[in-house]
Amino acid sequence: MNAVLQPLPLEAPRSAIDKLNSACFCFSLDEKALARALDSELGQPGLAEMVRQRCPFLFAALPVFVAAPQLHRMAQVMHAVESVVALPAYRDQVLGAAPAIARLGTSGPLGAFFGYDFHLSGGHLGLIEINTNAGGAMLNAVLARAQHACCAAVDSMVPTLASVVDFEQQIVAMFRHEWKLAGHTVGATAGLTGRTRPLASIAIVDVAPEDQYLYPEFLLFQQLFERHGLRAVIADPAALEWRDGVLRHGDLAIDLVYNRLTDFYLEQPASAALREAYLQHAVVLTPHPQAHALYADKRHLALFSDAARLQALGVPQATQEVLLKHVPHTEVVDAADAQRLWDARRGLFFKPVAGFGSRAAYRGDKLTKRVWQDILASDYVAQAIVAPGERVIGDPDAAAAETPTKAMKYDLRAYTYDGAVQWVAARMYQGQTTNFRTPGGGFAPVYSSAAVSGRSSSERTVQACTGTAGADDAAHASYVFLLDESSGVHAIPHALYVALARGEATLAAMAGQNLRLADWFVRLKGGAPDVVVNETYSLVRFDAQGRVDPAHAPFAAQTQGAAVENAAWPSAAERGQMRELLFSDAQTPDASPSATPIGVTESHCSNRSPGSCA
Repeated sequence: MNAVLQPLPLEAPRSAIDKLNSACFCFSLDEKALARALDSELGQPGLAEMVRQRCPFLFAALPVFVAAPQLHRMAQVMHAVESVVALPAYRDQVLGAAPAIARLGTSGPLGAFFGYDFHLSGGHLGLIEINTNAGGAMLNAVLARAQHACCAAVDSMVPTLASVVDFEQQIVAMFRHEWKLAGHTVGATAGLTGRTRPLASIAIVDVAPEDQYLYPEFLLFQQLFERHGLRAVIADPAALEWRDGVLRHGDLAIDLVYNRLTDFYLEQPASAALREAYLQHAVVLTPHPQAHALYADKRHLALFSDAARLQALGVPQATQEVLLKHVPHTEVVDAADAQRLWDARRGLFFKPVAGFGSRAAYRGDKLTKRVWQDILASDYVAQAIVAPGERVIGDPDAAAAETPTKAMKYDLRAYTYDGAVQWVAARMYQGQTTNFRTPGGGFAPVYSSAAVSGRSSSERTVQACTGTAGADDAAHASYVFLLDESSGVHAIPHALYVALARGEATLAAMAGQNLRLADWFVRLKGGAPDVVVNETYSLVRFDAQGRVDPAHAPFAAQTQGAAVENAAWPSAAERGQMRELLFSDAQTPDASPSATPIGVTESHCSNRSPGSCA
């Protein structure tokens, strides 16, 4: 995998995105929808209360805005890393120095839920860490189900229900794919290979799982697996037994272990049964020791940021450029360099090579002499500091006379599998590292500017959501029309179409029809339509119940400058009807529904009162 995507320009959308992150205080989290997702849709009764009691700062109320080119660049960096890891010279070098268990098998399962963690600040993107058992994916699926747009300006950025359901299906498909890739006999009593017998049982394994901070996520995974016909248990590794050639939890034979352990090489006594089953090829373990050895050892960051070492491995020049630009300079701490590193410590972050969850990681400017001696006596890397992003949120605890906002740091996590990004989430926090202990912090959805086309549209979004439009700035609104085969034009509320697209509403009159969707973005004057700024057309299909079919809609999207031959494009007569609906009696804001399309949606989020939209 030597191909690297060509860079996209990053500068154009940056200022607009920064303004949204610093001045848009629209709450996106629907607390009732969150509780519903935890207690019924994805979880089980009582899970919402467990989250409130055990981890009240797990979910942030506000989104983090990220420019689409930056998301593209994150994928580029991930592809570059994957291409290096695929090189035989790299694998021989890394696995030759790894524990023997990491050399077990050269093919088979890839490893579920890799997490590429980034800092993004001032337009600079830095890969700070790679994890091979990244937590939070199911929590972010819950969070995505609980999003709503309190402003029309950002409603197209909110994840749709269809996208969340697809993500959940990808998760199950990933574990089934891991089972299929195993390609060996799993379970002596079955007498069938992983390629011919369907996956039947999964154990979600971590030490004292009920005491883990993210235990609610284990319950969500258990429910997800069981909804898809898989037996699932949550277990401490010590509760597993290696008996008669089968790994068991009680009477249940375990096919696959979803590994959440930080005992990466199964060296602890509690992992003895799992280790034996893995060595005997009697269970599929994902992620596995080899994945950790190849990706997650932080010493690899020193290699990825060293031009000479990349060159020596035969890494293509284009791949080198991506890595050297986006992996902060990292070096293994050597006692021989103690004075130099101590002198430079204020620009460095020190991490244990096998660390996790930010444990025993230190900013250099916070180091004491005692801790420094501990670092020198252990296995650490020193990484050049890349500032995290900043998201300003409303501070309900601030006194009226004080500034009613506070700045939060954030990082970005890309969940990946088999070289593809599955989902991107943010984690907001205060302090040295992510901690899920900061009021207002936690996992936050990432809203991308991909849905905002062009610089002027980005500025409009900023103005609408931050309340920065001046007296001379015209308000804007979206008008939505459905066009049927008989050239009928039906104006619908924009908010209704958003609900339809998310699967939250039905339109019985359109059941079973294939329609064309017209979305006109219009400048308003005196509250009435003035000028059509942008037109977008697509095809949309309704199922027999009047729901938008996510498998078929919207697609074939075309803008005003596209070829007229496109099937979604309206006829001249249809455009005339839409213009008549739009501009008839346009000078009268209170025009009757027959003259004014009921699809008008104008929202204005105020930055004067954080968390409120008018």
